[in-house]
Amino acid sequence: MKITLKDGSVKEYEKAMSVIDIASDISEGLARAACAGEVNGEVVDLRTVVDNDCELNILTFNDEKGKAAYRHTTSHVLAEAVKRVFPEAKLAIGPSIDTGFYYDFEHEPFSREDLDKIEAEMKKVIKENAALERFELPREEAIKLMEERNEPYKVELINDLPEDAVISFYKQGDFVDLCAGPHLMKTGVIKAFKLISSSGAYWRGNSDNKMLTRIYGTAFTKKADLEEYLAHLEDIKKRDHNKLGREMELFTTVDVIGQGLPLIMPKGEIMIRTMQRWIEDEEEKRGYVRTKTPLMAKSDLYKISGHWDHYKDGMFVLGDEEKDKEVFALRPMTCPFQYYVYKASQKSYRDLPLRFGETSTLFRNEDSGEMHGLTRVRQFTISEGHLIVRPDQMVEEFKGCLELAKYCLETLGVEEDVTYHLSKWDPNDRKKYIGEPEVWEETEGHIRNILNEIGVEFTEDVGEAAFYGPKVDINAKNVYGKEDTMITIQWDALLAEQFDMYYVDQNGEKIRPYIIHRTSIGCYERTLAWLIEKYAGLFPTWLCPEQVRVLPISEKYADYAAKIEKELKDNGIRCSVDNRSEKIGFKIRESRLNRVPYMLVVGQKEEEENKVSVRSRYLGDEGQKDLSDFIDAISKEIRTKEIRKIEVEQ
Repeated sequence: MKITLKDGSVKEYEKAMSVIDIASDISEGLARAACAGEVNGEVVDLRTVVDNDCELNILTFNDEKGKAAYRHTTSHVLAEAVKRVFPEAKLAIGPSIDTGFYYDFEHEPFSREDLDKIEAEMKKVIKENAALERFELPREEAIKLMEERNEPYKVELINDLPEDAVISFYKQGDFVDLCAGPHLMKTGVIKAFKLISSSGAYWRGNSDNKMLTRIYGTAFTKKADLEEYLAHLEDIKKRDHNKLGREMELFTTVDVIGQGLPLIMPKGEIMIRTMQRWIEDEEEKRGYVRTKTPLMAKSDLYKISGHWDHYKDGMFVLGDEEKDKEVFALRPMTCPFQYYVYKASQKSYRDLPLRFGETSTLFRNEDSGEMHGLTRVRQFTISEGHLIVRPDQMVEEFKGCLELAKYCLETLGVEEDVTYHLSKWDPNDRKKYIGEPEVWEETEGHIRNILNEIGVEFTEDVGEAAFYGPKVDINAKNVYGKEDTMITIQWDALLAEQFDMYYVDQNGEKIRPYIIHRTSIGCYERTLAWLIEKYAGLFPTWLCPEQVRVLPISEKYADYAAKIEKELKDNGIRCSVDNRSEKIGFKIRESRLNRVPYMLVVGQKEEEENKVSVRSRYLGDEGQKDLSDFIDAISKEIRTKEIRKIEVEQ
């Protein structure tokens, strides 16, 4: 039996060997570090017996798949500990995730005190060092076992498995869990872990199901790595937009208004308005014309677009289809509205491309369990637009949309934080999409070439396309590692026919145009959340709600401070004056806490010489400057949207 290892070397054995035995034969150190194996690309237990020629990779904690096995085992230790401390708890699911693991239980919410008790019990389970043993059962016996243990969620999972599925369990001591694995050999291998938090989670992610209690945790092979991660979590808490955005008075939410319906406060509104004006001006430079369309429409419109059939559950419907002559719905997108702007007059081939842009307020009926701050809301505003183009213009215009998106990301300073995705259709799920296979393959090929041409790395995601065409999704992760789509650019060669859109070519023939659905910066609310977390509230000057605060040393210099404020405002600089009878040190500290990038301290000398003493978050004390010089410098910084480097400790 020949075993080809990751480095290309070959081991030969006369008899079948387990993965862990092969690891031991290679190196005792490797065997101690091993978490799982990978046989011909399939992740398996270390206890798996290899009896044929194969390619074998021994997975350690340094490998993502090995790390997943390590953390998944820790989730089983958590489940056993919970059952010991809270025997009435019912087990649901407990997978590994990028940041650690979680386990869902049917139980009342767990307090921090409860989590500490569970942690203590987990340490006991680990100390017992029980072996994890895998076994399989026929369906009826598997169901009987879980019924005897009073685990209804496991019974449901078994019943939902395909008829030919292998039903496997893992046993550690007296604890048994339904699981496909893989797992570590023994619980004692786990060296460092921490239960992070507890929250609610709907069974199977469906708000129609029972709300369960989820415990999040993480695990590492070294205590130092765990401590470093916990310190990272503390930093995350400081950056979490849902916390920091409220502290900075950028937004808030109110129960009586509703979940997913944030109130943008004056400071937050300034930031969104600043971005909106920038985007609208930039789009107009690039040939976009602007529209303003209704917030709702009759169901007839959405039936033509296909949204009524494919997206109705995600819409807010006004009226009853069975009783009312007309049923309306709040718009989840702007597409069909702008199509009718196009259709309002006949278009020639010379009129194309037509680039429609709109700052659109949209509504989507998100599940209540999905709501989070500004990143997942039910009403949002987006820099939406549609390009109506000739087929021969499609590639160049699509490329132009991508270049605009890249420019926006670069200007915001977040380009390095995103990933590009070619979202494709799934040929095995034809009911989900409209159009013929050859059309999908052709358009996906065009987008692939464009992405390669502009030089961005991207992944291809099957089954993530819209029902009418493939797209590019530009994604970013929040501070907790959850990925959201920030910008979407959509290729559409199909919907023009459904809306009977055409242009007249040079031969007088009616031709169907192509459509690009796109956004420059995405949803403003989500982008604001992203920026809060990216900069921890220390935004580039051009975006700051307050760019300068004038700090008179005493009331005697209030008039000079007011003069400075007027000159700043006359130059479009957002500023205020702190005229309180507080010491200057107190005013400076508070300005820093309020994350104001520039402070202008003024007293007798400054007034006599028409100067200001500049303190900034970037360099600290920048010394005295002529007021005109300061205004010129900050005006340039704002105009160019410069992102200054912070060179002093905050």
